[in-house]
Amino acid sequence: MAKGKKSLKATLSSQQSRLKKNVQVKEAAQAAEQRDRTRRVQADTKSKAKARPTIPFRETDRILLVGEGDFSFARALVLHPPAMLAHLPAVNVTATAYDVEEECYAKYPSAPSCVSKLREKGVTVLFGIDAMKLDKCAPLKGKRFDRVVWNFPHTGKGIADQDRNIRANQEILLGFLRTVPTVLAQGPVPRVARPRKHKSDGDSDDNYDCGASDKEQPDPDAGGTRGTVLVTLRNVTPYTEWDLPRLAKNPPAPEKSGVRTNPRYIQLRSFAFNRKDWLGYAHRMTKGDRAHGTGTTGKGGEDRTWEFCLRDEE
Repeated sequence: MAKGKKSLKATLSSQQSRLKKNVQVKEAAQAAEQRDRTRRVQADTKSKAKARPTIPFRETDRILLVGEGDFSFARALVLHPPAMLAHLPAVNVTATAYDVEEECYAKYPSAPSCVSKLREKGVTVLFGIDAMKLDKCAPLKGKRFDRVVWNFPHTGKGIADQDRNIRANQEILLGFLRTVPTVLAQGPVPRVARPRKHKSDGDSDDNYDCGASDKEQPDPDAGGTRGTVLVTLRNVTPYTEWDLPRLAKNPPAPEKSGVRTNPRYIQLRSFAFNRKDWLGYAHRMTKGDRAHGTGTTGKGGEDRTWEFCLRDEE
């Protein structure tokens, strides 16, 4: 009997010891996992802190901004630029809006202040400029720009039919790409070596698709080259269905007679457009500021800029 009690005691003790070891092993594994997680977070934070924003301008650029809305992007570019653009001459910037001046001010209460500050600095501010008819714009005749920028183009029409909505916005993009060559600087295609790849292709922010050999990778930052076109959209449906890269690189034949064929472009790169890089910039809807709500279209995506230059005719 005593021997049995001793055996039971030993068994319980052994069981407790095993349980204790199991708990210790589990706690050690959890601690190791937590340390690993912490290291990954710290590494990711450090990597993001080191990442430089993509600023697609140089201090010597002549820049044309179209479809400016309330001109807050132009104000950010000229009055509060990133450090690398601290010496960009205000006279190098021309900012335009589709609306006539009175209508612009009625739609965007912040516009008058922005325009006043821009004009004081020497920026050329133009109203009633149709981005689809830049070739017919008298104030731009004979002028050439290194960068032509259209942030968040949209017809402003509330078309319920999704297919018609997509087509309408594709038409304004095609019209813009058809007429913008008349104001683009001429010269050779910029060249640069492809940027170093990260450990994973998916980690790379910049997306190059130049349609040329590795020795002909365009460099939008190289001087003395042909001008580039930058279009920023939300990288989420329905905007992705506009298929901007295809419209630029392989445009469809015009459906109407008398409309000239669109030129073909080389896609230089696409990159994340971070609004926080432009102090005071606020995206405005084409219809104007809304008194109640700002809409939900495009939520869940990112802002992304596509940059193109003209392809040589074959």
